[in-house]
Amino acid sequence: MIHAFLLVFILGGKEQAGNPMYFYDVNRCNYFASRLVMRYGNYQHLSTVPDKHKATAYCKPVWIDSTTKGLY
Repeated sequence: MIHAFLLVFILGGKEQAGNPMYFYDVNRCNYFASRLVMRYGNYQHLSTVPDKHKATAYCKPVWIDSTTKGLY
């Protein structure tokens, strides 16, 4: 077992399941988390963004088998 960081992505209040991405380094994981939630547009107020388009991403420390697929 090794300590890794799981990238968690939430869109519209729902955690997006699929192929999990694990990272050895929290800084690399945080890089991808920050890029996932970056939005381009001309929003004057955050409240104008519909809830289904609001995104959050973070890195969660986990213990996984070192042979786990999706480990970066």
